[in-house]
Amino acid sequence: MPSVAEMLKASEAAVVSRVSLRDVNRVIDEHILPDAFVSLDNGRYVLAGACSLIAFYFESARRLTSEERLSAIRTAEPRLARSRALPWAALLREDWTVRDDFLTIDLLPFMKGASERLDDLAAAREMVTTSPDILGGTPVIRGTRVPVYDVAASVAAGHSAERILAAWPSLDAEKVRLAAIYAEANPLRGRPRVSTDLPEGSVIITDRRVPRVRKAG
Repeated sequence: MPSVAEMLKASEAAVVSRVSLRDVNRVIDEHILPDAFVSLDNGRYVLAGACSLIAFYFESARRLTSEERLSAIRTAEPRLARSRALPWAALLREDWTVRDDFLTIDLLPFMKGASERLDDLAAAREMVTTSPDILGGTPVIRGTRVPVYDVAASVAAGHSAERILAAWPSLDAEKVRLAAIYAEANPLRGRPRVSTDLPEGSVIITDRRVPRVRKAG
């Protein structure tokens, strides 16, 4: 698992926080997340442990005001800063209750959620490999020649697990899930990959084309 103190790319932080990349950029730009937990050197990076605070800020929006959420984050800031050297197991044994007058908030569930999603991110990183000898360096699922972004595109297109596993028999459901996580954490630049691409070796049985209906002038 990535350590509490590891700096994650903004796209990785979005996955761990379970929010959009736009939301991560917002907490950076609007200083919702303390500056001590952010790095803008050679890109945008967020402290892994601080992803729990991002998750809290957005998930609690329906129940707490912005002022209440910001107050909780500011209260937790020094506590998290002191805990940067701790492993996640020790961090989760800490008391993450914050109090402000009549309001009491337990941040531990958000810490646990971030920890679990960091485990997924680490597993996804480990599963993917690149080699100039395999598809010219295209990222593939370890032990196969299956491009990870092709699998992720099929997931994003809403294809069923059964259909995906039938197309790539060397995979299993867990690898398909991790492929989607990897692609979300490491988005391709430029135009997204077409989700209807067939895996290498597939054969088209039918190719029924429907003519385009032109609108009346």
